[in-house]
Amino acid sequence: MKVTGGGIGALLRVAQRDTPVTMRLLVMSDTHVPKRARDLPEQLWQEVARADVVVHAGDWVEVALLDELEKRSRRLIGVYGNNDGPELRARLPEVARAELDGLRLAVVHETGPAKGREARCARDYPDADVLVFGHSHIPWDTVAPNGLRLLNPGSPTDRRRQPEHTYLTARVRAGRLEQVKLHALPPR
Repeated sequence: MKVTGGGIGALLRVAQRDTPVTMRLLVMSDTHVPKRARDLPEQLWQEVARADVVVHAGDWVEVALLDELEKRSRRLIGVYGNNDGPELRARLPEVARAELDGLRLAVVHETGPAKGREARCARDYPDADVLVFGHSHIPWDTVAPNGLRLLNPGSPTDRRRQPEHTYLTARVRAGRLEQVKLHALPPR
């Protein structure tokens, strides 16, 4: 093989640029710390350390968790929820939008009733590929008629009527969401 135009380093740079990057996502919501738990479960903190992007869909309750997630996350995307007071609302948006390697992500806490959710969210978020939401504490993974993927990770600390405390992980690669997995936490 003949190497020209910058040697092996140039070939490596081209190969790296042509290889799609995979981003690890951690998705959580409704943590309610410290009202429903003193802290996030250790398994979730381990996921934070592995994630390229941490997404939190609101109901933090106190600003200390936001501060700690900002310190420990490579990148944090979050919104405020209905249980979040003025200090959190001053630092977080109601709706967050981000582009992750070509994937258009929107995050909001509340989307309204389950009935009609897909059509309503497709109308309200026409420029998103994925919408992460919380509020119900009920895991949700559906696709609207326009292709919008709707994800709710449940809650890692307040399961309400659900059998388990939960969160989601996923991968983003070349503008696509892959390997979406709902994780159940061990009973406390």
